[in-house]
Amino acid sequence: MYPIYYIQKAPNSLRSIYLRESAYERFMQAVSLLPENYSFIVYDGFRPLQVQQYLFNQFSAQLQKQYPTLSEQEVKQETLKYVAFPSLDREYPAPHLTGGAIDLTIGDLNGNALHLGTAFDEMNEKSATRYYEENAEENREVRDLRRILYNSMTSAGFMNYSEEWWHYDFGNISWARRIGNKKAIYGPIEAEIQNNQLKEYRFI
Repeated sequence: MYPIYYIQKAPNSLRSIYLRESAYERFMQAVSLLPENYSFIVYDGFRPLQVQQYLFNQFSAQLQKQYPTLSEQEVKQETLKYVAFPSLDREYPAPHLTGGAIDLTIGDLNGNALHLGTAFDEMNEKSATRYYEENAEENREVRDLRRILYNSMTSAGFMNYSEEWWHYDFGNISWARRIGNKKAIYGPIEAEIQNNQLKEYRFI
């Protein structure tokens, strides 16, 4: 486990990683499906609203700086490719706010992250899950590592978000829509954070 936003000192980030119970059970299935000599390194699971808002603002500011000619609406739309809008709305909460989303990568048996083509959270066309499927000549090793991640997670019941090779959902509204369900298993969670620990929470 590598709680990346806590390590990056994001305000109100959690020093531990949490998932809903059945999502955790599915994740353990995915672990059992990994080929020998590989491991998972988990970056994030449940994410408090405060952190989601912080990340949304940070990504927006980064895009504005990188592309100063974009309009406010264009910046928002581009930001939404990589960070869900910080919402606890029951109909469409941000995926990580439900405890049913997980960000992770492939590592070796010593817990060292392997290169999967881009950095985690990189806003780049190469972050799209299928980029190296369509451009295999650039790096077949990266393509194969992404396949290992994808096949292990989807075989256990997770669904991938196509713009981010590292993001997988189970039980939330994003997962439900991708499998054709009208309803999610998990709704949003409202949390109180103290000293980077989960003090109180309630299901909405």
